[in-house]
Amino acid sequence: MSKPERLTTTVSTKGQVILPKAIRQALHWEAGMRLVVENTPEGVLLKPVPAFAETRPEDVFGRLAHEGPPKSLAEMEAGVLAEAKRRHAGD
Repeated sequence: MSKPERLTTTVSTKGQVILPKAIRQALHWEAGMRLVVENTPEGVLLKPVPAFAETRPEDVFGRLAHEGPPKSLAEMEAGVLAEAKRRHAGD
């Protein structure tokens, strides 16, 4: 088994770095894509900016209004099953 080719790039006088085309294509990174830059003990880590802000369950729990008594687990399971059957009726 051969070693993978080591790709290199250069930092410009403006601090810009061009990522090799093979890397951009493999990751589906297009021009204008926003990246998070992290300094790690192993080096610089680049990763896409998340599409949504990070949330915790306690940040969103209870945000949807509901009137009436809580649904039982059996009622929730029956509702999920009914919707799955409805969506896949034409399959």
